[in-house]
Amino acid sequence: MQSILKHSRRLVIKVGSSLVTNQGRGLDHSALAGWAAQISSLKQTGKEIVLVSSGAIAEGMQRLNWDKRPTALYELQAAAAVGQMGLAQAYASCFSQHQLKTAQVLLTHEDLSNRKRYLNARSTLTTLLKLNIIPIINENDTVAIEEIRFGDNDTLAALVTNLVEADALIILTDQAGLFTSDPRKNQHAVLINEVSAGDPEIEKMAGGVGSSIGRGGMQSKVIAAKRAARSGAHTIIASGHETAVLTRLAQGESIGTRLLATMPVLAARKQWLADYLQVRGSITLDVGATKALIAEGKSLLPIGVTKVSGDFERGEAVACLDLEGHEIARGLINYNAIETRKIMRKASSEIEIILGYVDEPELVHRNNLVLL
Repeated sequence: MQSILKHSRRLVIKVGSSLVTNQGRGLDHSALAGWAAQISSLKQTGKEIVLVSSGAIAEGMQRLNWDKRPTALYELQAAAAVGQMGLAQAYASCFSQHQLKTAQVLLTHEDLSNRKRYLNARSTLTTLLKLNIIPIINENDTVAIEEIRFGDNDTLAALVTNLVEADALIILTDQAGLFTSDPRKNQHAVLINEVSAGDPEIEKMAGGVGSSIGRGGMQSKVIAAKRAARSGAHTIIASGHETAVLTRLAQGESIGTRLLATMPVLAARKQWLADYLQVRGSITLDVGATKALIAEGKSLLPIGVTKVSGDFERGEAVACLDLEGHEIARGLINYNAIETRKIMRKASSEIEIILGYVDEPELVHRNNLVLL
């Protein structure tokens, strides 16, 4: 499995505080320039990149002339507010050297736990990727309170991996990867090259906390890999201090630890759709739409729907029935029940005229649909 990145199209890359700051003394602009150069190289091979970057609080501390990371929540939020300005500006400048545009996206746990906000975040990120823009994501420390924090950017990176249905998650840190024990305490610790994500034994091996600059430790990275695997994404944990680590990984070189998902992205998503989501309503399809789904593997368009039952919201699971009432598929619907009733039997080109906006031309996209 040394070619994880070689065959991955969409990647989430997480860089920790120690890799983007001068030991907590503000941003390391030369390091940021290096990440921009490597990511530009990956982009040239056709890959889509989402970057999850720490560094805002460290930059804010430097701008505020604070030598020690504060513990008071409001002071951390103030540092984040000041530092986000510098972080976004620095990345924009570095990527512009490669004719690439960036976008800053700040998320809280509420954004990914609330269904509507989750869908809005996903739509924004996928649109940015289609526009060839690199989303740079961080936790919205300015407004997040302790009860709704992700806790560290490893967790955030894993949830973003699920959100955008990435093929792989790369967690770059100041450690070479996952060892059999803490290499800082045990000189006989051995680097683990490859393991199954979610293996309970590896969580026991991953101990310790993060640096004084960041919050995450190796254990948070292992748990993040387990989260990413739920949507079929593999994870690589590697040292960001390795020369050209991203480009070498993309070329198939074995660096760090590979934590493998047990099933591919689409299969994992479809199992989730079939087994775990509660159906909130149903839509009945005509013969043409039924054939398009079953025989041709196409998305479901509103023109093929003859009946809508139930009261569902955008993004909830609905059953797709044939004219005899048999459930042939289920999927995540792009419009709520009221809107679906308005646009059923209509061409996709009429959606905006009828609703006043268009979110997606499909009622259910084939990637969000599983045949039963």
